[in-house]
Amino acid sequence: MISVWWDDAADGPTNMGADEALAAESLRRGTLLVRVYGWSTTTVSLGAFQRLGDAQSVPEIAGVPLVRRPSGGGAIVHGSDLTYAAAVPKTHPWGATPQALYDALHGAMREAVDHVGIAASLWRGADNGEEEHGTAAGAEPFFCFDRRSPGDLVVLGDDAVASGRGVKIMGSAQRRLDGVVLQHGSLLLRRNPRVAGHACHPGVADLPGAAPLDVGAVRRLAEHWLGLVADGWGVSPVHETGWFVGQPDEILRGAERFRDPRWTGRR
Repeated sequence: MISVWWDDAADGPTNMGADEALAAESLRRGTLLVRVYGWSTTTVSLGAFQRLGDAQSVPEIAGVPLVRRPSGGGAIVHGSDLTYAAAVPKTHPWGATPQALYDALHGAMREAVDHVGIAASLWRGADNGEEEHGTAAGAEPFFCFDRRSPGDLVVLGDDAVASGRGVKIMGSAQRRLDGVVLQHGSLLLRRNPRVAGHACHPGVADLPGAAPLDVGAVRRLAEHWLGLVADGWGVSPVHETGWFVGQPDEILRGAERFRDPRWTGRR
């Protein structure tokens, strides 16, 4: 069984606290759990191993709220993306290795975006030095969507073929906790109007041939994706009622840690 929650927009600390609680709930239930959610305002999430000083030196995101994820990887500008958190016990086949969960979710999204007119591929280029999709520090570009890791979802267009790197539309990062794997991921839907320059990356709707992506189309895309994820495991998704963030005690306690400047500035 795959349980899915559709959460409304929340701020960064609340979202990160909910995702850690999702991991704990996944371990308790012994199955894959997914949370799909939004952001109440444009927010930059930093990878667990990134330096706060690096974020503060990027003028394009000056004044944008920052939150540090428990997972690794590069910084993401949220607010014009489809964000998810997935948690699975390490005893599950998809939790045994980092690439297994990554490929299961990204491979399903590759099929899903094909239905909105985007022919994407899973990146299989040379390893760029990241370990476990961003779980270790390295001399990598600051933004997630300037990086490439095996399994990232990329689109090769006329300009991208020359560089061989494509336009990255989906990336994820993991944190392997005690007994459970927490994976964060983001599908860029469109350019974020709140940022500019190299902080503003193209999304699905900005690519040639893409179908329009209104709220209803995004929901259908996400439901199709989750159906394909469930098919890959031979089960059906169970769409839970209510919001996962409606479990206030555990989540609000976790959110307070992510609001603490000591957590944000721990590196």
